[in-house]
Amino acid sequence: MNDTPPQEAQKPNKDQDWQQDVINRLAFAALNEQRRTRRWSIFFKSLLFAYLLLILLMMYLPGGVDKTSLKTGRHSALVEINGVIANDTEANADTIITGLRSAFKDKHSAGVIIRINSPGGSPVQAGYINDEIKRLRDIYPQKKVYAVVTDVCASGGYYIAVAADEIFADKASMIGSIGVVTNGFGFVEAMKKLGVERRMYTSGQSKGFLDPFSPQKKEDVAHINKMLGTVHRQFIDIVKQGRGQRLKDDPRLFSGLVWTGEESMELGLVDGLGSSSYVAREIIEAEEIVNYTPRETVFERFADRIGASFAKTFAQITGFQSFPLK
Repeated sequence: MNDTPPQEAQKPNKDQDWQQDVINRLAFAALNEQRRTRRWSIFFKSLLFAYLLLILLMMYLPGGVDKTSLKTGRHSALVEINGVIANDTEANADTIITGLRSAFKDKHSAGVIIRINSPGGSPVQAGYINDEIKRLRDIYPQKKVYAVVTDVCASGGYYIAVAADEIFADKASMIGSIGVVTNGFGFVEAMKKLGVERRMYTSGQSKGFLDPFSPQKKEDVAHINKMLGTVHRQFIDIVKQGRGQRLKDDPRLFSGLVWTGEESMELGLVDGLGSSSYVAREIIEAEEIVNYTPRETVFERFADRIGASFAKTFAQITGFQSFPLK
């Protein structure tokens, strides 16, 4: 027989209600978290899709809108060389050569202007460009090439310029530096004072030559001087081939000195004073200038800045991860 009064039997169990409320809250929280995760997943996947779409656009439109396609009349073609000439800079041989080939190939270009503002750089990269200019001049003999110097055309920059038919500069331009240099520091005496011992192990007797923490050896210095002399001779030969009888007989020419545009005219390093506009208007007689220098597109800059770390983050979030080798 149940002794519980009817009114107590019908009273709700507060403990059960509290537990049920907690369960409901947890269930709703889990559901909301799933929805939030799903929304972020969709967002990041959409962003990844947009990123991949930009990459595809970059592949199919590598140079953006081609300005040369908008030009149908006779014009002067321009290719720019700015900054240090090196494999990993804007003024690298592949980029410059691509622009030169397009400039020569266009049937509407009446002449090619190479505008140079460079302190020099890699003799190898400059040599590639010099060789290509000569090759293109042979293929398109009807098109003249003019090097135009803005602020500086030194060392590797001038190595390229001498491949042109004529060189123009401003009266205040800095031109020359026909020489080769390598440098470093020596820390031997400083190490002695500090009580530091140098430990270097090599498998060849000259593998560590010119090491800044070891004493210089006469044979090492002689070897590097011979190398510098060889490259210097190559540079001089290129300049003489390009400039010919225009060069004055002056012993300072190949000393590594730099001269102004006016002084360079007297020495035969340049042919005249003038800007790109002057050469296009007065020499080529095609005032309209079209720039053929390849430019990095917005998409390429975007892709470079995204980098591998950003791509890895996307892969982790979206689940697009490769399987590790085991």
